[in-house]
Amino acid sequence: MKNVFKKAVTMTATTVTLATASMAYAADSVNVAFFLEWASPNQIAKVDKAYDDAMGVDVNWVDFTTGTGMTEAMLAGDIDISYSQGLSPFVTAIQQGAPLKMIAIAMEYPANDCFIRNGLGIDSSNASELEGKTVAVPLNTMADFAFRSYMAHLNVDTSTMTIVDQVPADGAKSLADGAVDMACIFGGNSSAAAGEVGTPIMTNEQKVAAGIGSFDVISTTEKFAAENPELLKTFLDVTDEANAAWESTPDQLTKVAADAGMSVDGAKALMDTMIFMSEKTQMDKYFGKDGVAAAAAAALGVVFSDASDGAAIAKTIDSSFFN
Repeated sequence: MKNVFKKAVTMTATTVTLATASMAYAADSVNVAFFLEWASPNQIAKVDKAYDDAMGVDVNWVDFTTGTGMTEAMLAGDIDISYSQGLSPFVTAIQQGAPLKMIAIAMEYPANDCFIRNGLGIDSSNASELEGKTVAVPLNTMADFAFRSYMAHLNVDTSTMTIVDQVPADGAKSLADGAVDMACIFGGNSSAAAGEVGTPIMTNEQKVAAGIGSFDVISTTEKFAAENPELLKTFLDVTDEANAAWESTPDQLTKVAADAGMSVDGAKALMDTMIFMSEKTQMDKYFGKDGVAAAAAAALGVVFSDASDGAAIAKTIDSSFFN
C-alpha cells in the first residue's frame, strides 16, 4: 500500500515544491469523468481533495450519463481520465479506432437490470413474449451489453423488438409512462425508479448461473498516458487506498451518497453489490496472461476477434501504471 493519503497530509511545503518540480507534469490540471448515481469509495478521496493533494494538480470532476459520452469527451480533449467507464462503450470506441487505453478496473458488479413493466405477465420463464415489444436501452453501454446477453440466454429474437436509445433516467420514465415494455437501466436512482413499476427479467442468482456479469474500467487517452504517466500512477494509487479504506461506515456512506446524488440507503444497497479490487487482485485476475480484461473484450465480439493479436491487445490494455 502506497499510503498516499498519509503522504498528502504530512508532506512539508518544501517537499511538495521539490516533488512537483521533479515530476514536471505536462498537465497542470486533470479532468476526470464520473457517473452520478454510481457510488464508489473513491468519492471520499474526491470530496476530501486527496487526489489534488497527491497528484499536485487541480482535479476537476465532470459527471456524465453514459460511457459513450465519456468517450466523446476524451476524444474532444475535454476529459483526461474516465473513472468507471463501461467495458462496452470502451470496446466500441476502440473498434472505431479511438486512441484510448484501459489502465485499471473500477469495480465488478452484477449485470445491469432490464425491468419488465409490471402487469405484462412476462418474466424469464416466458421471455419470448418480449418479441414484438418495445424496449428502452442506452445503446453501446454495459446496460446494452446486459440486454443482449439476457436476450441471447433466454432465446429472444431482438430483431423483432423496437429498441429505443434512452439514457437510464429517460428509460425509467418511459417505463413508468407505459411508452416501453422493458427498460434496461444503470444507476441507483434510475434503477429504483424503474423498480417501482417493473421487475428485473433475471435475478442476480440467475445472472451468476448464466455467467452474465459486468465490470467497469478506468480509461484514458493514449496522448495523456504518454505525457503524464506519473499522474496516472498516482491517480490509481489514491483510488487503491480509497478502496482499501472502505468499511461502509455511516460517515463514509453519508459522504459518498451526497457526492453521488443518492440516498444513504440507496448508496449502500448499490455498493453492497459491487466489488472494488486491489491493484494486486486486478493484476492477478484481469491483467495477467489470459486475464479477464482481454478475454471479456473479445467476448463482446467487436475488437479482439483474434485473441492471438497480441499487438492490438497490448496497445489497448495497459497495466503499466500500477506501482
